[in-house]
Amino acid sequence: MTRILFVEDEPNIARFVKLELEHEGFTVDHKLDGREGYELFQNNNYDVVLLDVMVPGLNGMELTRRIRKTSTTPILLVTARDAVMDRVSGLEAGADDYIVKPFAIEELLARIRAILRRVETTKSISDETFQIDEKARRVLSQGKEIELTKTEFDLWLYFVKHPNRALTRAQIIEHVWGFDAEAETNVVDVYVRHLRKKLPQNVSDALQTVRGIGYMYEVEA
Repeated sequence: MTRILFVEDEPNIARFVKLELEHEGFTVDHKLDGREGYELFQNNNYDVVLLDVMVPGLNGMELTRRIRKTSTTPILLVTARDAVMDRVSGLEAGADDYIVKPFAIEELLARIRAILRRVETTKSISDETFQIDEKARRVLSQGKEIELTKTEFDLWLYFVKHPNRALTRAQIIEHVWGFDAEAETNVVDVYVRHLRKKLPQNVSDALQTVRGIGYMYEVEA
């Protein structure tokens, strides 16, 4: 059963979301305070962390950074802020996704399930093709390490976590480089060429160009 750590300081929202998640079959541990949430995280194993940015004690950004120092557990940030820089800051801190208040519970459930699918896809690729060690930031093929730069690794991991989805160059820049998507998008093309040269042929072939859009990493369903 999927276990979620939920850190939210608004009691009414916390109660409603916790009940809905449990109704959908998730096990949910809830804390009102960031420090208490971090202590709970350190002493338990979770599949997803659902974290409000503005919680007291230890805010969501700092808690995300601390979790990322020792764990690759997926983090979904909940925020009342919809500014681009706030979203980018959360992703740069290590969050996997974000959702803006007020949100529909159906959207939250869809985002949690999407994160869990990406985790399973990463595990599947590691088993069937080659190993991806996200924590150590290493990629191995037949036991031999593939030398990737930091940006190449981040780009490859982003593709792996979003399989069978056409990703625009602007999306890729925002999530991998973390700066304004209006910047030069040909940097993505340059790094994709680098990846294609370094990855095994069967994996490289699956990294498809989507004309007029960007790129897609195709894997079998």
